[in-house]
Amino acid sequence: MRLSVIGCGYLGAVHAAAMASIGHDVVGIDVDAGKIATLARGDAPFFEPGLGELLVSGLDSGRLRFSSDFADAGDATIHFIAVGTPQQSESNAADLTYVNSAVDSLLPLLSAGHLVVGKSTVPVGTAAKLAERITATGATLVWNPEFLREGWAVQDTLSPDRIVVGVPDSDGGSAAAETLQNLYHTAAKASTPFIVTDYATSELVKVAANAFLATKISFINAMAEIAEVTGADVTTLADALGHDNRIGRRFLGAGIGFGGGCLPKDIRALAARAEELGRRESVSFLREVDQINLRRRDRVVHLATAALGGVLFKKRIAVLGAAFKPHSDDVRDSPGLDIAVRLHGLGAEVVVTDPAATPNAKRQQPQLTYTTNIDEALRDAELAIIVTEWDEYRHGLTPSHAASLMAQTKVIDGRNCLDPATWRAGGFEYVGMGRP
Repeated sequence: MRLSVIGCGYLGAVHAAAMASIGHDVVGIDVDAGKIATLARGDAPFFEPGLGELLVSGLDSGRLRFSSDFADAGDATIHFIAVGTPQQSESNAADLTYVNSAVDSLLPLLSAGHLVVGKSTVPVGTAAKLAERITATGATLVWNPEFLREGWAVQDTLSPDRIVVGVPDSDGGSAAAETLQNLYHTAAKASTPFIVTDYATSELVKVAANAFLATKISFINAMAEIAEVTGADVTTLADALGHDNRIGRRFLGAGIGFGGGCLPKDIRALAARAEELGRRESVSFLREVDQINLRRRDRVVHLATAALGGVLFKKRIAVLGAAFKPHSDDVRDSPGLDIAVRLHGLGAEVVVTDPAATPNAKRQQPQLTYTTNIDEALRDAELAIIVTEWDEYRHGLTPSHAASLMAQTKVIDGRNCLDPATWRAGGFEYVGMGRP
């Protein structure tokens, strides 16, 4: 099939390359000429395992190309909208500027039989409004939310755990669903669940999934707050809870909380939309989920201050990590980077290191000191704080090596990814999150 993907950011670039890899002819469109030039060279503009290889393969095959000219999408009959929906600057609601702009640019290219496929995360009710304009051209709108995990986006696109398609009530809805099932032919052959529903449900699926995951993370962090004043061990607590198959162990890792470009803004957008719909009370708990999450950052600053005798001024602190999660260079709403900024603001000499996110972190918070060399970050440090659970820190760092570099043997494990007994036996003053 001939496809266009409007928006070549994190979602769009991965989707375009993945669709080309399963045999479709794809053109990626973006107004950022620099980004398009980077993608056209076969270079990924962000860190995502496997994407570079997929881009090179698609470009070499001739099935994948990129352009900043919307007219180049004119040959496609299926158009994916994959632009960002950031939080509005003046409120918690989602900003639909880029979605509306993409539709405005697409309308002159649409005709009968064309399919517009929304993948952006939008407030419920958006698709129904957009459909009024799109169906006037003879095209059909469907909503097909993405469920990508950063660091696993290629795998999640090629081998999704489910495909959800929101279609209109008209006769064209069934045909559109069938077209998408044929488009995702590799997933269909793998018997991936294919759920056809209405617009509103398909829009809610994505934000509801993120809200549930955020709630689960904040729940265990709330338990960590209780554990810290009672002497309980939140890690053992999570293990015990995880054996209950109604609960499960995943996303029960206590730590410094979640960040990134999805969970924080999506739970706020859902709460804002619920208020617009007159159902503020239905998701009022999400405001507390957000507050619990933000409190974890305060907790680390408190622990660091206590570990250094109540004074941070001129104390050298190594912050290990900047990305909001491992296998990513995304620093959007990164709790670890926020903690580093707060420590710096209190007078500490903060050195940040990260295997992939250092350039992005430096652009966002240039006042901090950065290095990609973990030894350089640890040298003469009076405290080390792990804020991103990269394998380089989980498995590659030993107490003896860290001790040989640091001025004081103190570590705060913000992700509970180290073995406390090993580090204490190695002479370290170890502090975990919700651990005795």
